[in-house]
Amino acid sequence: MNQQLVTTGIVLSRVEYGEANRIITFLTPDAGKLRLMAKGVRRIKSKLAGGVELFSISNITYVRGRGEIGTLVSSRLITHYGHIVRDIDRTMLGYEVIKQLNKATEDQTEPEYFHLLGQAFAALDDDSLPLDLVSAWFAAQLLRLSGHTPNLQTEADGAKLQADKAYEFTYADQAFLARNDAGFTADHIKFLRLLFAGNQPRALAQVRGYATLLPGCLPLVQSMLREHVRVT
Repeated sequence: MNQQLVTTGIVLSRVEYGEANRIITFLTPDAGKLRLMAKGVRRIKSKLAGGVELFSISNITYVRGRGEIGTLVSSRLITHYGHIVRDIDRTMLGYEVIKQLNKATEDQTEPEYFHLLGQAFAALDDDSLPLDLVSAWFAAQLLRLSGHTPNLQTEADGAKLQADKAYEFTYADQAFLARNDAGFTADHIKFLRLLFAGNQPRALAQVRGYATLLPGCLPLVQSMLREHVRVT
């Protein structure tokens, strides 16, 4: 008999299989990604159903299969971020966050990705946090974890960034370059430093003037994410 293993999991995807089953992909902190067959989970009285919901963290017990797909033995809900699904915009961003992280972890599944997804759910569950802020923060964290933090200390040519200059971002160098008519200010760069430093969205929301900086910073980090992490 195969050994039963226990871990904590977050659902990344669910694919229906047969009349009542699903193949569920979990992200875990210690076993990477797991593809598990949840037998009978679509039946009304299934004991597995409560622990395999989206936007949740659950304890799962499973056995490994001979191939890529194991078997889910039991699941128990730890935390469900139910406020997310009460708002269509938060739900859609939640789906996008899961999709992007699933794509970003095709080749690497360090524990930090699991913790990031849990933090993203908590931020989305807090309806006092603006969605643009959560989106910018999440994109910056994915870039940071994948090794694509931009140079936010010096210009592309090595010159020190100045508080009284305007800058443009050069994607080739992953750095800023001074230009008189450019759209990025020193305040934008300071806020980007906070984004990439791993500060939580709640702390970022306390930064004075952040709402005026987000419209410039959000497209930048999203463009970098598409270019370097290939999330689309």
